[in-house]
Amino acid sequence: MASLPSAVPSHPVVFTTQTPYTLPSQKFMIPLDWKRYQLSQLINKALDLPKPIPFDFLVHGEILRTSLLEWRTEKGVGEEDTLEIEYFESVMPPQRMSELPHEDWVSSVSCRIPQHFVTASYDGHLRLFDYSQNLVLDASVHQSPITSVCIVPSPPSDTESRILASSSHDLTACLTRVYLDSETPTASTVASLHLHTSPLSSISTDASGSHLLTSSWDGLIGVWDTSIPDDHQVNLERGDDRKKRRKTAPANIKRKAPIAVLKSHTARVSKAIFAAGEPAKGKAYSCGFDSTVRTWDVESGVCMNTINVPERPMLDLTETPDGNVLLAASTDRTVSIFDLRVSSLSSSTGVMMHPTTPSCIATSESGKNQVVTGSYDGVARLWDLRSTKGAVTSFRVWDGMKVLAVDWVGDVVGIGGEGGMEVWRIAGGS
Repeated sequence: MASLPSAVPSHPVVFTTQTPYTLPSQKFMIPLDWKRYQLSQLINKALDLPKPIPFDFLVHGEILRTSLLEWRTEKGVGEEDTLEIEYFESVMPPQRMSELPHEDWVSSVSCRIPQHFVTASYDGHLRLFDYSQNLVLDASVHQSPITSVCIVPSPPSDTESRILASSSHDLTACLTRVYLDSETPTASTVASLHLHTSPLSSISTDASGSHLLTSSWDGLIGVWDTSIPDDHQVNLERGDDRKKRRKTAPANIKRKAPIAVLKSHTARVSKAIFAAGEPAKGKAYSCGFDSTVRTWDVESGVCMNTINVPERPMLDLTETPDGNVLLAASTDRTVSIFDLRVSSLSSSTGVMMHPTTPSCIATSESGKNQVVTGSYDGVARLWDLRSTKGAVTSFRVWDGMKVLAVDWVGDVVGIGGEGGMEVWRIAGGS
């Protein structure tokens, strides 16, 4: 047992980690007045690291934010009980990297095209920016505000173009092909998706890029393939809204019909996503203003499970990359946590409290425990799912303007809202 010289009472501790920086298995006697900083110094000294690495610490599933004595007193842990403390790399304070001004609100952003950012705006335009903040493409795609955009994964052989899928208040979704191989990228809308009778709230793709899901205020979820048909699958004359657009719908934009419709929600659907991972292939999740999260068998069109969370209308939904946890943002100022590993899950397994309505959520691909949320107070917050009493850190994006969208790829976080788009960098963590 390693004992550290100190007149202060100490407590037996065993350190564990999932990082590459592993300590030999042994018990330490840690002074009770130590906090995160002293513990981090100890780990660095014991490992003899050439460059100091700041660490944070988890005790009984909570990030240590006080001294060990304060924590032990609060939890009622006995003096002889050995504490198992997990350490992980600290998250560095987020840094603002750039601003991309827009004349109208940015409702959705994507960082999924290497070296580029995609924004969707209330003016009906999709825009493509490079990392030097240059606007390299501006495409007018919809006649009403765009609510969501996603990048459809393409085969590795297709390096010249990308398909952008967008949803709108104009009752349609569109597939727009963007050509990136030239000095001046170009775009052409190749298909429009027709099903919904109310504004669309979201569009999302599966991992293969073969299928899409749309959600709408009409309570329906559309299932679509991403093939571009040779002929129109929907008559232009069907419905008054299509008659109005007859003169403005180019013949080369093929009108697609859904391959399936998922019906179960009793109010507007806010988000529908495909489940992550190969084992969950063919499964999808959705949330809506009926305060439910639903699980679907996409192929059969059957709702397999419904989780009711009373009086919690939901705005956004995402899943951790490992497929273990669902997160849903709600108008009651919470983000609900649903641990999918719990058998017969019937309610949320935790919440992340916000001072104002959280509007959007993004998970980290590199760290399964980290989540960024954006909210109506103009603040983005970084959370660790192992300790959700409070955010790890927060950063104000705008004063008096709402955050409406967030995306996170690598250490780059794209944030959209009433102030346009900003790019932030988050480094560290696990």
